Amino acid sequence: MADELTPKTPESDEEAIQQRKNGLYWGVSDELAENMKTGWADTELRDLQPVAQAAHTAARRAALSARFPGERLVVPAGNLKTRANDTEYSFRAATEYAYLTGNQTEDGVLVLEPKAGGEGHDAMLYLLPRSDRENGEFWLSGQGELWVGRRHSLSEAATLYGIPTDDVRELAGRLREATGPVRVVRGYDAGIEKALTDKVTAERDEELRVFLSEARLVKDDFEIAELEKACASTARGFEDVVKVLDKAEATSERYIEGTFFLRARVEGNDVGYGSICAAGPHACTLHWVRNDGPVRSGDLLLLDAGVETTELYTADVTRTLPISGTFTDIQRKIYDAVYEAQEAGIAAVKPGAAFRDFHDAAQRVLAEKLVEWGLLEGPVERVLELGLQRRWTLHGTGHMLGMDVHDCAAARTEAYVAGTLEPGMCLTVEPGLYFQTDDLTVPEEYRGIGVRIEDDILVTEDGNRNLSDALPRTSAEVETWMANLKG
Repeated sequence: MADELTPKTPESDEEAIQQRKNGLYWGVSDELAENMKTGWADTELRDLQPVAQAAHTAARRAALSARFPGERLVVPAGNLKTRANDTEYSFRAATEYAYLTGNQTEDGVLVLEPKAGGEGHDAMLYLLPRSDRENGEFWLSGQGELWVGRRHSLSEAATLYGIPTDDVRELAGRLREATGPVRVVRGYDAGIEKALTDKVTAERDEELRVFLSEARLVKDDFEIAELEKACASTARGFEDVVKVLDKAEATSERYIEGTFFLRARVEGNDVGYGSICAAGPHACTLHWVRNDGPVRSGDLLLLDAGVETTELYTADVTRTLPISGTFTDIQRKIYDAVYEAQEAGIAAVKPGAAFRDFHDAAQRVLAEKLVEWGLLEGPVERVLELGLQRRWTLHGTGHMLGMDVHDCAAARTEAYVAGTLEPGMCLTVEPGLYFQTDDLTVPEEYRGIGVRIEDDILVTEDGNRNLSDALPRTSAEVETWMANLKG
C-alpha cells in the first residue's frame, strides 16, 4: 500500500494527524504544485447511456413522490467507515438510496424537492464531483483520483442515472436554510442528519423508512432478473466448494469460505452476507461465521451463502452436504425429514396465501417427524400449540429476499409477516433440524448433526418458481451431484 515519499515536517501533532488522515504525505514545492495542475488530457465521457435500471428507479421515485406530496425527502447513500487507523471498509451504498437511484457512490444524497403547487417532486442527485486538479486534491488527498480512482463527473452521473446532479458539498448548507416539511432516511449520514436536526422528527422519518421497505416487497422485472443472476452465480459457487472439499479437509472451513468468496467477487459485487461454512457440530450454530473449524470426512457441511450482484441483489441458499460424498444412515434420516418439510413449505408459497402458511406447513412436518422418532410426545397438534418442536427447529422458516438478505425488515407487521403473498414477492424457504452436541434429550447418534435446506422462491401468478433449483435437493441427488463434480 502506497505511503509517503518525501515526508513533510508538520508544525504540530494535530497537523501531522490531519495530514495522515488526508493522505497529505508529500512535501510539495510551489513549482511541483503548479506543474501538477496542467498537461492533463480531457477525459470526460460523452458517449454514456443510462444504466439498465434507470426507468425502474424513476418509477420507484414516482411512487415515493406520490406517497409524500409537498414534502422534501432526503435519502443518503452513506459515508466511508473506518476499519482501522486510516483504512476504510469497502463501501456498500444504503439500500434505500441504491434502490431509488441505481448509484452506489459514497457521500451521495438523493433529494426530492416538492414542486411549486405541491404536484410531484423534482429529483436532484447530490454527488462529489471529480477531484479538483486546480487545488491539487486529485493527487494530494487520500480520496483523490490518483489514490482511489476516477469518479464520474456530475454531468456523466446525470446521464447514467437519469437524474440532474449537483455538488454534495453544498447540500448541508441548503438543507439548513430550507423551509417546509422534511423527512430523511436516518442512520447513514451524520452530517446530513445534523443539518436537519431542527426540521425532522423520528416518527416522521420512520414513516419514510417503512414506506421504502414495503415498496420493495414486490419486485419489478429488473429485480427478478438480478435475483436470478445471483442464484445462478451462487450455484456455481457451491459447485466450486464441492470440487475443493479435499483441500478444505487439509486446512479448515476457511478454505470453503475463500472458495465461495472468489466466485462472489468474480461474478458479483461481494457476498450478500457473511458465509456460513459450518462443518460437523458447527452446523448446529445458526450463524456460524467464524469458519475456523476442521472439515472432516464423515461429517456434514452446512453451507449457507449467497452472491450479491453488482446491482446489490443477493441470493440466500443453503445446502447440507456429506463431506465424504455419502450420507450415513442417521444423517440421511434427518436430511430427508428436512427435505420433506421444505417441500411442504414451498408448496404453500402461492398468491393469496398468508405469509406464515409456508412456515406452518414446514413446522408441521418436522413436528410429525420428532413425534415419530420418539423425541416428543404427541399428538402433533399439542406439540405445535406449545411450540415444543422449536427446541430443534429453532428459527422461522424464511424471510423476504432482495437487496438485503433479510429484505423489507422495516415493513409493518400487517404488510409482511401477517400479510398475504403476491406475485413478484421473493422469499426463502429454509427449514432445519439442529441437535446440539450436549443435548441429553436425544439419542447420542443425533448429537452434533445440523441440517438446513434453503431455496429462494419467487411468487408467480399461478404458484411459485424456485430460483435456486440449479442445485440438487434430495439426498440421492446431492450424492450423485457431488460424485460427478469430484470426478
